[in-house]
Amino acid sequence: MPSPSVEARLTALEKEMMRIKKQMMSEKTQSSPHPWDKVFGSFANSEGFEEAVQLGREYREMQRPKVNKDAAE
Repeated sequence: MPSPSVEARLTALEKEMMRIKKQMMSEKTQSSPHPWDKVFGSFANSEGFEEAVQLGREYREMQRPKVNKDAAE
């Protein structure tokens, strides 16, 4: 069985790409613009939020290299 010509394969690929693009656009218009929109800000008023922020800040501070004040002079 002979393989399809390059032109036939290209035409098939173009049709498939158009189908995929249409599907993606319809899904994009049905859902929120970005998945993070569902999560962003949802914890701001919850109990323990400020504590979580403070613990995160403390953890990041612990990860920073310590500066030796004597060596800086």
